[in-house]
Amino acid sequence: MFNGIKYTLKQAFIQVFRNRTMSFASIFSITAMLLILGLFFVLIVNINMASEAARQDFDTVQVYLLDTTTYEQAENMVSEVKGLRGVSDATYLSKEDAMQDWKSDWGESAYLLDSLSSNPLPNSIMVKVETLETSDTVVEALRAKDGVEDVKYYKETVEKLVKITNAIQIAAFIIMIFLVVVSVVVVSNTIKLTVLARAREIRIMKYVGATNWFIRGPFLIEGIVIGMISAGIAVITVAFVYGKIVDLIGQDLFLILSTPMVSKSFLTTNLISIFMAIGISIGACGSIVSMRRFLDT
Repeated sequence: MFNGIKYTLKQAFIQVFRNRTMSFASIFSITAMLLILGLFFVLIVNINMASEAARQDFDTVQVYLLDTTTYEQAENMVSEVKGLRGVSDATYLSKEDAMQDWKSDWGESAYLLDSLSSNPLPNSIMVKVETLETSDTVVEALRAKDGVEDVKYYKETVEKLVKITNAIQIAAFIIMIFLVVVSVVVVSNTIKLTVLARAREIRIMKYVGATNWFIRGPFLIEGIVIGMISAGIAVITVAFVYGKIVDLIGQDLFLILSTPMVSKSFLTTNLISIFMAIGISIGACGSIVSMRRFLDT
């Protein structure tokens, strides 16, 4: 058994290097597909994070109070708001606490806020709404109350983000399926050339009693090796480029949109498992497809 495994692995690597040109074409094809898939993965993950942040803003309607509204009036308003249909909770947020939260969100850049001559943030009430269906009624009731300057509400933004996210996910799925099919065809053609070149050897092996899986093994491993190499190249490339992008615009994006980019470590960890699974599957499928014509299934 050990000799059989050793033979399979040895022949697989020999075939990869023997057909360097076609192996390179297969690796290039799968790597290109994975890089495009990685682009969509990066977009989807970051858009989902922004969408989730917006959802949280939707769940929490912020009611800005006039400067003339006293703390006692604000507390009375909190009690009234809690009794509204569709409201799950309401809390008072002073301008000082709001500034501290703002500084916490800015992290290392919080020192920039120290240059402000005064606190520009108003006192407010944070209102938790229960459902999207009742949120409009809640917002209208809040705007009608005395002492309210404005109501911060993100329902339309959230709905648009959800639609955009869904559209990108559907487009990414369709493109991924197309690229997977193309990659399988390229890999199968690569291994098919190897099979043709060794057709006489394969016939002799069958005459002496070799099983189909003994013959198929090296070609299957060849496809898996090609897939793993492609996945490794794609992961390294995407992680490197994404890391540079995060370093260049990550903090600026947070300051503009108040949402961070997904960390490089989280992205890389997930890409390794995803790309390896896809790369190995494509390589194995390409091998199986190419061998069906030459061996009994």
